[in-house]
Parts: sequence; structure tokens; C-alpha cells
Amino acid sequence: MKVALVQMNAGADKAANIARARRLIDRAVREEQPDLVLLPECFAFYGGSREQQIASAEPCPGGQAYAMLQDAAVRHRVFIHAGSVNERAGDTVHNSTIVFDRDGREVARYRKIHMFSITAPDGVAYDEAWLYGAGSQIVTYDLDGVTVGCTICYDLRFPELFQALVDRGAKIIAVPAAFTLQTGKEHWEPLLRARAIETQCFILAPAMEGAYEEDGATHHTYGHSLVVEPWGTVIARRGLGDGIVAARLDMAEIDAARSRIQLASHRRKRLISF
Repeated sequence: MKVALVQMNAGADKAANIARARRLIDRAVREEQPDLVLLPECFAFYGGSREQQIASAEPCPGGQAYAMLQDAAVRHRVFIHAGSVNERAGDTVHNSTIVFDRDGREVARYRKIHMFSITAPDGVAYDEAWLYGAGSQIVTYDLDGVTVGCTICYDLRFPELFQALVDRGAKIIAVPAAFTLQTGKEHWEPLLRARAIETQCFILAPAMEGAYEEDGATHHTYGHSLVVEPWGTVIARRGLGDGIVAARLDMAEIDAARSRIQLASHRRKRLISF
């Protein structure tokens, strides 16, 4: 299986972000001919004022981002794992992954479960809960016979979610993200590698990168999109800037890792509740 991860810098111009994402999807298909293209978290809108963030939410289906993604999946005959969009569901906004198959059918929708609410080392406070309602469903989908699990960004810090995905058959877990620069420098790669080692899955982590404006202040996302194999080795990465990182996944590596260290049979399930 061939995968292509899109790394990009999005801001508060939704139309420009969607156009940029479309160009990068087209480029990924042209250059890499993947089976699966993945986008980062909040690729269609990031930053801006609170009013703009609320206004950016769209019904799914029915919105600009949804339509572009569905069209791209059909045109290119690829699966598209749309990192996340601001999804409006009644009076609630969710941070939602939408996945389309090669025929443009929606095959998965995952609403981010864990809300990012921290104070960074520089004193800047982040709190997604003011905008987003938390999801509650664990979501997987089938990609040509391989089960893919869905997470988003801050979910990375909660290994019980990743184990629940493995219990549902996941062999690949996607982690689209918009990690902050400060947390990313120390935590991004170690956490991704740890989740790969713990789950013995491929981890696919497309990321937002670069500066953005929010409520009049400039912030930065970390980038460094990664593909990690089940033994914990990084097999593909991108540092900074818009672009593509691609890798070919050998599913035999999953069986190899799971046979070397037989975590599934060693787990003390009676002592652990997920």
C-alpha cells in the first residue's frame, strides 16, 4: 500500500486553504500514485477570530471542503483521509475527520474525542472546548482489506484510545495534527513512535506547519509530518514547509512486530479497562 501525507500551512482564508489542499492532493497523486492521501487537522480553516472560526464550520455533506474532497477522491480514484474540518451538526461544531473511498463515498467520520486544553511553556493558553463539542465514538474503516483507525492531534496523548483501535482490528492509525511549535519540539516524534511501538501499527501523521494569526496574535505549528512503522522506526518524514511525504507500507511488518513481542497475548485485560 502506498500512502501520501500532505503537510501545509492554513490560515483564516477558507477558500484559499481549500484551493491549496486541492493542489497538494493533485500533486501527491501525480508524483506518488498513492492508494491513500491524508491531510492535516483543520486544513480548511485555522486561526482567525472567534467569529470567523464559528462561521467556518460547514454541514457535512453540503460544505465547500466536503465537496472538494469528494470530487478529488473520484477524480483520482484514491482514498482521501481528510485530517479534519469544522463540522456543523445542529448547534454543535465538531473537529471531524471525513474519509472518502475511491468512488467518493463517505466511509468514516470521526469526531475528535479529546479537547486540547493546556497552558504552553510560554504562558499561552489553548482551549478547544470553547468551539468544539467532543466526540464519543471510536472509528475505523476498511481500506482495501486493511483496517485504519482514526484519531486527531491531542488524542495522541491518550494511549487507551489507540489500544481500543487495535482491539477493533486497526493495522494503520492516522494522527492528523496541528501540534504547537513548543509542544511539538519535545513531544511529537516521541509520542508517535511510542504509539507505534505500543500498538504495533503503522502510524501516519500529516501535520500543519508554520505561522498563523489568531485573535491578533501570531502562533506557530510544528510540522514534521511522519510515517512510523510498527517497530517504531520513522520511515518517512518532512521537516518544514508545504509539501508531500510518501511511503510504501509493507503489511508483513505488522505481523513481524507482533510475532517478536506478543503484546496481545501478554496484556492483563482484567487489570486494565478501556
